[in-house]
Amino acid sequence: MGLFFIDTYSGQVATQRQLIDAGLTADDELPPRPWHRIQGTRDATTLWYAVMRKRTRGVFIGSLVIRHSDHHASLLADGWEEVGVEEIRASASPRGLGST
Repeated sequence: MGLFFIDTYSGQVATQRQLIDAGLTADDELPPRPWHRIQGTRDATTLWYAVMRKRTRGVFIGSLVIRHSDHHASLLADGWEEVGVEEIRASASPRGLGST
């Protein structure tokens, strides 16, 4: 799947390819704010990794973790939520996709 990004305002998660296809960024650029790269391996796949998000201090943060690991369980216990594969897409947020 590749690189994952989170809209820090809405919590929407998208892959770099989805953001490129939506016209929000070019192949060699990072998308504009409020999109923020979720740290993790560049070749992450949702088969092995869970995309997690949590709202904290008024913004959403994201993380990639190996599914069914102790770290995954720890994040869930700490209030993080797993983003469903069907939710990962570049769609308009209430503030407007890619708005700053």
